[in-house]
Amino acid sequence: MNRIDLYKKTVEKWGEEAQYDQAIEECAELITALQHLKRKKNDRQAVIDELADVTLMLGQLTWMFGENQVQQAIGFKLKKLSILLEEE
Repeated sequence: MNRIDLYKKTVEKWGEEAQYDQAIEECAELITALQHLKRKKNDRQAVIDELADVTLMLGQLTWMFGENQVQQAIGFKLKKLSILLEEE
């Protein structure tokens, strides 16, 4: 089963609101893993595992909100970053 089919089935099973909550939870777990890494309470693998969870949720959210709109926003943000880097 491809990712899009998985995303559709996930939303059908649990609903959009639950997926928003899941994305929030996964981001919080990544934040915690990064903080623990800084304090040497865990290793890089813990961060990688949380990055994988967040990446999957970002894929699902991108699908939910629209790939084209997200790509346009990314393009705008990259252009803005490029301008900021040139100013330095």
